[in-house]
Amino acid sequence: MLFKHQVFSLVLLAGAAPLVAADVAVIVHPSNAATIDEEQITKIFLGQTKTFSGGAEATPVDIKDSPVREEFGNKVLKKNPSQLKALWARQIFTGGAKPPRELASDEEVIKFVASTPGAIGYVDAGKANATVKVVTKR
Repeated sequence: MLFKHQVFSLVLLAGAAPLVAADVAVIVHPSNAATIDEEQITKIFLGQTKTFSGGAEATPVDIKDSPVREEFGNKVLKKNPSQLKALWARQIFTGGAKPPRELASDEEVIKFVASTPGAIGYVDAGKANATVKVVTKR
C-alpha cells in the first residue's frame, strides 16, 4: 500500500513541475546562402531592414498566438509580448514598417519558408525538418 502512495505522490509532483520552454529554431529557405546572425534576425523581425546580408529581400513570418512566438520574442528579439505590440503600434502609426505576416502554426511556417526563397521564420526546434535550413537555435 505504501508503494502505491509513493507512485501517486511522484505522479502529482511530476504534474506540478514547471513546463520547460522549448528551443526555438530560426529557419530560412534551403537555398538561402546569406550569413544570418542574431543581429540580422532581430533587424528583419523588428522591421529595421528588409534584406538579408547578401541583399536578397527578406520575408519574415510570425506564428499567431503561440508560446513559440513568445519564446522567440524573449530569446532572440529580447522583447516581451507587450514591448513588441507597442513597437508595431508605433511603426504602423508613423507609417513605418509593417509587422511580419502571421501564420497559424509551426507546420504552416515550415511550409511557407520551404516554398518561399526569401522567407525567414521560427518554429519549435523539434519540428524543424529537412525542407528548411535552420540558421540558429535558442
